[in-house]
Amino acid sequence: MKFGQVDNPAEVDFSLPEDHPATTIILENNDRSKPLNVYVGCAKWNKTDLKGFYPRGTKDELTYYSTQFNSIELNATFYGMPPAERVINWRDKTPEDFRFFPKITQSISHMRRLNNVEQLTDEYCDNIAHFEHKLGMAFLQLHDNFGYKNYERLVSFIENFPKVIPLAVELRNTSWFNEQRISEEVYHLLESNNITNILVDTAGRRDLLHMRLTTPVAFVRYVGANDPQSDRDRLDEWVGRIKNWVDQGLRDVYFFVHQNMEKESPLLTAHFIEHLNKAIGTNLHIPQMA
Repeated sequence: MKFGQVDNPAEVDFSLPEDHPATTIILENNDRSKPLNVYVGCAKWNKTDLKGFYPRGTKDELTYYSTQFNSIELNATFYGMPPAERVINWRDKTPEDFRFFPKITQSISHMRRLNNVEQLTDEYCDNIAHFEHKLGMAFLQLHDNFGYKNYERLVSFIENFPKVIPLAVELRNTSWFNEQRISEEVYHLLESNNITNILVDTAGRRDLLHMRLTTPVAFVRYVGANDPQSDRDRLDEWVGRIKNWVDQGLRDVYFFVHQNMEKESPLLTAHFIEHLNKAIGTNLHIPQMA
């Protein structure tokens, strides 16, 4: 994952911004009687990227991956429309409590740029529906040159997206956030349609770290900088922020760890889970490196 990559992480201020005031309101109005649901994972399960994670002789990577993590940020669905048969195969290889968070196919988001995508969207949703109860949340990631001038396309896509499938959106263009009038307009669009606003923490794009929840769900895509000390310090700060949000009423946490060199991702995720368990009282399995 090269998005937001920097040459010298030591020059970056990695501190998390203060919460947007609306985040506090959303969390305080949440139903605190709901159980705490926490899903933490990587972006991929293939052996080439997660080198050193799998025991020698592992025959099925997803089956083993799902013994160590309770979820996957499924980037595979970005590169091609997932056939229903493949979705069913993935679903049946994993435990009952495992969850998939599939990225919307690039033909919808990047190639057609949300223009005339109704048929493709229906096909995508019909296919990922086969995850059944193991579908966590689909997410739409838009190109960093997809700015506010395309707002009506975003409105149409969100308003027509099937309500039975939970959806999160990642906006990467600064035009969505630089002007308060525009940012409030898009936040209102997401809130009124119950769409989760993804938080992106990557070294070279601190301008995207807005700390604005639009639903009582924290969906965080964390990208390490392949710097062992700062990567862990950043994750520790996220543990503190999530604990504060849980204390305020947060009940759903989806946290996915990336690296520009993905082989470090399981190690970072293990560090994060260990500290999060201590902070908020969860009992997530701590992944082991082979």
